[in-house]
Amino acid sequence: MMNSPADALPLPREDRSLTARAVVLGERIDTLGLERRDALSTAPLSFRVADGLVVVFRYGVVVMIGLDPLAEDEVIRGVLPRVHGQHEVREEETIQVAAGEGASEGVEPDGVVRIGSLSPDKLLVVADAVAKSAALEQDERQVAKVFDTIEPWARKLSDTGRRPGGRRDMIRLIGASLLVQHRVAERVAVREKPDILWDRPDLERLYARLEDEYELVERAETLGRKLDLIGETATVMTDLIDTERSLRLEAIIVILILFEIVITLYQMARGVAH
Repeated sequence: MMNSPADALPLPREDRSLTARAVVLGERIDTLGLERRDALSTAPLSFRVADGLVVVFRYGVVVMIGLDPLAEDEVIRGVLPRVHGQHEVREEETIQVAAGEGASEGVEPDGVVRIGSLSPDKLLVVADAVAKSAALEQDERQVAKVFDTIEPWARKLSDTGRRPGGRRDMIRLIGASLLVQHRVAERVAVREKPDILWDRPDLERLYARLEDEYELVERAETLGRKLDLIGETATVMTDLIDTERSLRLEAIIVILILFEIVITLYQMARGVAH
């Protein structure tokens, strides 16, 4: 919810463009303790830095609009202690946001996002869209890594009828599959609209255009299908382990039975001989 009027944030001239940079810092950001009296909103947490805007999303993304590189680095250093599950490689997405009298809102062919006026409300909508896009990109990379591991395994299983690697390798692959499935599923609800739209329903058209431009829903659905496939693959792996264990136990039982039969026959043979 917005805590201050839209004109409380003096932004650069309307004829200038702003750089909006979204950085995925980790799995989650604990915003407790980051609150400020001059915060423009609390969900997500947003506040002014110099002539720019910083928006902190709990699902691990920070969006900085209109900041110079030094200010961006300072913001990131300040937020990092609150980040859980920090990424070694940070996914980033950078766009240009511009204003213009009478300009239609949306993304132009050159990639510049036109929002009519550089008001904090509209910048929050832009921040929400670009943050979700960056988070999806991070999740897509994680899922792609799991697929790169699963594909050779599935190909060898198809060609030879035998699973590659040992039981421990398979368990590790199951663990990696379940971990990425859990992380991606819990990270960000792409279909949820930004809270600012409850107070400013007139901004829904802008958000819809951004949502369509960055294909947020389509990417989330594709990611969901891949996660389902990863889950099914993990189930197949688990079933294979259970089957191998059952076969091993059955083989041990058969060997013990045969051994007992051999011992019994040997004892019977010795009894007849005596």
